[in-house]
Formats: sequence, structure tokens, C-alpha cells
Amino acid sequence: MFATYATITIFASVLYGSAAVVYLIGHEFPKAQADMKRLPRSWVPVLGMMLAAGSLGLLGGFAIPMLGTLAAAGLVLYFIGALLAHLRVGSRKLVNWGGFFATAVAALAVNLVYYWS
Repeated sequence: MFATYATITIFASVLYGSAAVVYLIGHEFPKAQADMKRLPRSWVPVLGMMLAAGSLGLLGGFAIPMLGTLAAAGLVLYFIGALLAHLRVGSRKLVNWGGFFATAVAALAVNLVYYWS
């Protein structure tokens, strides 16, 4: 079970860490997404920091299990918020969102099973 937990957690951490970098370096994609969802561009670095915190929290969960659980739960909530932002503006382009959300749910699930069952 540890191999599954470690693989999914590390994959999720790399995924969200790389997304955080894209948000924090000022890349045009997150800005365009914020514009499409009618969010202020000033939120882009904040969203990037949230992704970075989730990524680091997942890794921290190897040392402090509760930290990893809370980080994974936070990422699930983050992507539920992203879904609401998409639906609010009528966007139905949810393929990328689905991949990110499924990864967050998988990270939370393996964390709960590995540490708390």
C-alpha cells in the first residue's frame, strides 16, 4: 500500500507544484483563464500560492500524516471552487479540470486509506 500512496502523492505534488510555478511566474495561460472566468488577475498569484501550499503539504504528509490529509482535502476544495468558477460563466471545457480534480481525489483517498483506516 505504501508504494501506491507514495506514487500518487509524489505525482500529485509534482503536478500541483508545476501548476503553481506556471501561476507564479506570470505565464499568460493562468491570466487568460482568470479573464475567461471573470476573476481579477490579482488572484492569479494567490491561486498559485494555494497550489504551492497544497503541493508542499502533500510532501509534508510523509512526515506529518495530518498535514498530507489536510493538504489533499484543501486541493479537493480548491478544484471544487474551480468547477464553480467554470460553471458560473457557462464554461463546459472541463477536461483539464477533471484531471486535476481526479488527482486531488486520488491523493486524498490513498492518504485516508494508508494512514487512517
